[in-house]
Amino acid sequence: MSSIFPTYARWDVTVQRAEGATLIDTDGKEYLDFTSGIGVCNLGHNHPIVNKKIKEQLDQVWHVSNLFHIPTQEQAATILTENTCGDYVFFCNSGAEGNEAAIKLARKYTGKSKIISFKQSFHGRTFGSMSATGQEKIHEGYGPLLEQFEYAVFNDINSVKSLVDNQVAAVMIEVIQGEGGVHPADPRFMEELQQLCIDNKILLIVDEVQTGIGRTGKAFAYEHYDLSPDIIVSAKGLGNGFPIGAVIGKEKLKEAFGPGSHGSTYGGNPLATTAACAVMSQVFQPEFLKEVEVKGNYFMELLNEKLTSTFVNEIKGKGLMVGIECNGEVGSLLTEMREKGFLALSAGPNVIRLLPPLTVTKEQLKSAVSVLAEVL
Repeated sequence: MSSIFPTYARWDVTVQRAEGATLIDTDGKEYLDFTSGIGVCNLGHNHPIVNKKIKEQLDQVWHVSNLFHIPTQEQAATILTENTCGDYVFFCNSGAEGNEAAIKLARKYTGKSKIISFKQSFHGRTFGSMSATGQEKIHEGYGPLLEQFEYAVFNDINSVKSLVDNQVAAVMIEVIQGEGGVHPADPRFMEELQQLCIDNKILLIVDEVQTGIGRTGKAFAYEHYDLSPDIIVSAKGLGNGFPIGAVIGKEKLKEAFGPGSHGSTYGGNPLATTAACAVMSQVFQPEFLKEVEVKGNYFMELLNEKLTSTFVNEIKGKGLMVGIECNGEVGSLLTEMREKGFLALSAGPNVIRLLPPLTVTKEQLKSAVSVLAEVL
């Protein structure tokens, strides 16, 4: 009997080892992994460059706290600001912590308390990030949420305008909703949303926890929409499996996060920021991102060509973040895929979510589509 709280509906798989897009369980069975640790291992499992850098850092120093200057933290922050529209970075340990920090920063800078997010959004499971999440199933059973969070309809600018008043500190959005069903934002909606924020002196927070670090073929997905967010939140793929999150903000926000205003004991420690630097040194190369875009287009073409089942309603996404919306629940199909050695996720009851490593090969993409076509 397990001594672990049963908070997860675990699969009947125990991983022994992994490399690239392949997992091998304790029985020796191989799986083609299109979950990437839920969008985390963007460079695939057991990546040699990331492994090498972390091992080197292990032999130097693991943790010193943020009372000290940490060179790899400065290096990681510089890479992030060079590859975004932001100027300063706060490091933490996860996406939820990043979104908590973004909420605090927005409220402190503006002196206002209201945050507008979106129905079907997902921002985390701590009280602040859960309050920003527009899904009832995430809220159930926890009593009153934090006040001053309201939910607009995704891709509906009028629903956002109806919630705007002089107490709105920020609008918080995923440009592609992940857990909510892999819903890409409409470009015109994002253009109007950014202008609405500018006109009303409202901060724009973009949650890039799942969409960032090359997942969509850009360093960050907001680049597809010609946006200039005030705050960007990154995590998941940033450490390729090593826990790290980052809040990237513009110059004007610097004074709101002065000494003592926020903190994290482990945030940005030498191991985490070493992992992040190693990841970004690979992912942010223009040729790497171009290859993700090419493979994403190839994958989407293949899916549209081969998935002819009437059970499939729509195939959507960007880069190597894909959702297959079905005309019914997909849980039993995911089980059948696992039995065939293929691992995928759901995004709500009716969507199959595919998040392969960005290093996936075209042959592996073809193999995945073959299993999907057979099962669907």
